[in-house]
Amino acid sequence: MPTDLLLGAVMVVSLVLYVVLGGADFGGGVWDLLASGPRKKEQRTLIEKAIGPIWEANHVWLILVVVLLFGAFPKAFSAIATALHIPLTLFLLGVVLRGSAFTFRAYDSREDRKQRRWGLVFSLASLVAPILLGMTVGAIASGQIRVENGMVKSGFFRPWLGVFPLAVGIYALTLFAFLAAVYLAHQADSQALQKDFRTRALASGVSVGVLALITFSLSQSHAPEIAHGLTDHPITWPLHLVTAAFATTTFVLLYQWKFSLARWTAAAQAGMIVIGWTASQYPYLVVPDLTLAGSAGSEKTRTLLLVALAVGSLVLFPSLFVLFRVFRKTDRDGAH
Repeated sequence: MPTDLLLGAVMVVSLVLYVVLGGADFGGGVWDLLASGPRKKEQRTLIEKAIGPIWEANHVWLILVVVLLFGAFPKAFSAIATALHIPLTLFLLGVVLRGSAFTFRAYDSREDRKQRRWGLVFSLASLVAPILLGMTVGAIASGQIRVENGMVKSGFFRPWLGVFPLAVGIYALTLFAFLAAVYLAHQADSQALQKDFRTRALASGVSVGVLALITFSLSQSHAPEIAHGLTDHPITWPLHLVTAAFATTTFVLLYQWKFSLARWTAAAQAGMIVIGWTASQYPYLVVPDLTLAGSAGSEKTRTLLLVALAVGSLVLFPSLFVLFRVFRKTDRDGAH
C-alpha cells in the first residue's frame, strides 16, 4: 500500500478513536449542563466520576491527526490552518477552558456558587467546542476552501460560516451527546440513574438520525462533492447499511436495558459515520483542490513517520491500557 494511503488510513482510525472516546467526554459536558430532576446532583457526580481520571488522554488521538497532517500532508495542513484558523483557535480555547474549569471545579471550594461558576464554564465549553470542530469538518468537505498555487483564495470566514458547516457542527454535538448518554447509562450505579441516561440516549439517538438527514439534504446544494460521494461512491452504500444496522441494534439494546452491549454498538455506529464521511470525501483531503496524493510531502518523510508510528505504538497502547485499567479498577474498588 502507498505510504500516503497508509498514513491516511491511520488518520481515519485516529479520528474514529477521538470521536468515540474524546467525543463522549464533550457529550458528558452537555449532559452536565442539562442535568435536571431530583437526581441532578447525582447525574453530575456520575459524569465527573466517568470522565475525570482519563479524559485528557483522549486528546492524544486528535494530536496524532494534526502531527500526521503536518508531517505527511503539508499542503493540506497549510490550507486548513490558514483558511480555518479562526474556528480552530476558538476550538482550542474551548478545550483549554473546558479542562481548566473541570479541574477547578474538582479542587476548588465545594461552595455551591463556585461550583456553579466552574460547572457553567465547563459545560458551555463542552457545548461550543464540538460545534466548532464539526464546522471545521463541514468547511473542509463543503468545497468552499479554494487553493491556488498553494495560497488560500477563499478568505477566512466564508468557508466555515455557512449553513452546511453549522449543520455538521450541530450534528457532531448531538452525536457526542448520544455517545455520552449511552456510556453513562452503562456506568450508572443505580437503576434510577440508568433510566435518566437511557432516556437521554434514546432522545439524542433520534436527534442524530434526524440531523443526519438534514445534513445530507443540505449537502446537495452546499457540498455537492460530498453529496455525490455519499450516494454514488461504490463503497458508501455498504457503509450506510452497516451504520444503520449498528444504530438499530443500539436502540434495541437500549430498549432492553442492555447497556454493556449498547456502548459497543453505539461506538461502532459513530465510528462508521466517520469512516463513511472520509470514504465519501476520498480522494480529497480538502475538497476540491487538494487530494491525498497531491498534498503529500516527501516519500522519505512519510516512511519515517510510519516507522515512528510503529515504535510509538509499542509505548502508547500499553500505556493507555494500564491507564484505563488502573482507574477503572479504582472506581470499582471505591464502589464497595
